[in-house]
Amino acid sequence: MPRDVAARSIKQVCDKGHGVGLTGLAVYLDLKDAIKRKGKQVIKAKYGNLFQIYEKITHKNAYLEPMKIYPAAHYTMGGLWIDYNLMTTIPGLYALGEINFSEHGANRLGASALMQTLAEGYFILPHTIAEYLATIPSDKVSTDHPAFKTAEQDVKNLLNRLLKLKGNKTVDEYHKELGLIMWNYCGMSRSASGLRIAQEKIKILEGEFWDNLNMVGTNDELNQTLEKAIHVADFMELSQLMVEDALHRNESCGCHLREEYQTQDCEAKRDDENYAYVAAWEYKGKDQPAVLHKEELTFKEVTPAQRCYK
Repeated sequence: MPRDVAARSIKQVCDKGHGVGLTGLAVYLDLKDAIKRKGKQVIKAKYGNLFQIYEKITHKNAYLEPMKIYPAAHYTMGGLWIDYNLMTTIPGLYALGEINFSEHGANRLGASALMQTLAEGYFILPHTIAEYLATIPSDKVSTDHPAFKTAEQDVKNLLNRLLKLKGNKTVDEYHKELGLIMWNYCGMSRSASGLRIAQEKIKILEGEFWDNLNMVGTNDELNQTLEKAIHVADFMELSQLMVEDALHRNESCGCHLREEYQTQDCEAKRDDENYAYVAAWEYKGKDQPAVLHKEELTFKEVTPAQRCYK
């Protein structure tokens, strides 16, 4: 809806005395027609628990009168300004996904946020960093520089190693297996025992990947299987770091629940005394433990608080 039309609509509603103020436009979900068309039992089977929660909070029966809808804090956490390359007003700082305003303003509704993250991640982000770096003045680096030669040879070695693999399983199979391990043991709910299982499973899967991957095609053509194999090889290392980080953080924070750290009401139990920091892991080489670097967070105006969904 155009902004001027929306403004006129709000004014008309206010002028008619519907109890709507400029500080908060009331929105209602009226299920009367749906109930009439499909029957109360069908609607109850789909949304009965939602109606129960609503009645418990408001003492109103949504089967008989419209349900008042209003945004909670969770839905207004986006809105950072970005340019077309996803860069914020701070040069070199990018905001990807539901944190920025580009597709849905300050809203962060699940479906739009997910599609935005996918679109920006696949089609925009691969070009943003390179374009930013291209704007930074620097001395021209010759391709004869030892660092260039080393990097070029490392890539060639990786491609040759992958192309020699003629095993029995496709890259898609390994990708799905890795995703299932992460979903089962390092998802929204995780435990120390489950994370240790994930560490072992990923290590075994990575070894099998480099022994039994069935690579097709050559490096002299557009080989999407080879491209995906490179990504999955990276995912093997990244997933191990994610599990290590999750195992290191002995608290529940946000929507990621460590099962050992929850309140009696099954709410996430924070530990801001020990874990109020930004973490960055430094890669030290294959089969070498990553090094954790911390930057402590200091809260002066607003302090973190225990979340409760009751």
